[in-house]
Amino acid sequence: MQIEFYKYQGTGNDFVMIDNRSNFFPKEDVKLIEHLCDRRFGIGADGLILLENDSETDFRMVYYNSDGNQSSMCGNGGRCLVAFANQLGVIDDKTTFIATDGLHHASVNKDSIVSLQMIDVNEIQKKDSYTFLNTGSPHHVQIVDDLEHYNVKENGAAIRYGELYGEKGSNINFVKKTDNDTFSLRTYERGVEDETLACGTGATAVAIAMNATGETDKTSINLNVEGGKLIVSFDKENDGYTNVFLTGPAKFVFKGTIEI
Repeated sequence: MQIEFYKYQGTGNDFVMIDNRSNFFPKEDVKLIEHLCDRRFGIGADGLILLENDSETDFRMVYYNSDGNQSSMCGNGGRCLVAFANQLGVIDDKTTFIATDGLHHASVNKDSIVSLQMIDVNEIQKKDSYTFLNTGSPHHVQIVDDLEHYNVKENGAAIRYGELYGEKGSNINFVKKTDNDTFSLRTYERGVEDETLACGTGATAVAIAMNATGETDKTSINLNVEGGKLIVSFDKENDGYTNVFLTGPAKFVFKGTIEI
């Protein structure tokens, strides 16, 4: 069978997009999804996303990591899916959709800048050397020296598979402060098991963690990721964070067909 796919990227975080509103895609075929995401033998991507019908919102997001397994929320993937839905004519410039972590609101402009509302964050674990929080996916946030030359894959894997997070693991973010409203980060993503050029839930986690630990008092924060720039804004209410928005580019790369 031949399937039509679209390729999108958000600050270098890239995804295979498939319109599955007719429910034709074999969703339980882990090996197939892994193959489609393979950069040598398939299309190549950090993850695969299905756009599906939903009875109460504009569409449903179903996200798989490049290892073929369905995963938790992906912020850049969600932003790219909004751009994809816009390209298909499913939505105009504003939308609501459902994902594994619940309801999301989003908007997209003519320059393919997508602003995606993330979940509220009310629980933040602040430790001496790191912060842990869930922004739709679990994230470890740690400030390091010499971020540019830091071995993200080796050190990220050591924490991800270490005693802190058990069998499920966590995404691992390493951070450098540039100024009071700007931070640079590099992310080791579970499910990809490597560094990615960007991570939307990771950028969101870093912005909130930096505010929660007093590294910044700003509520709109610039994030420099390896693949570009993202902005995270939020409202702080007591010890929680609400109206959290992840904003950045979501670009169509190409479309094609592949035999499966």
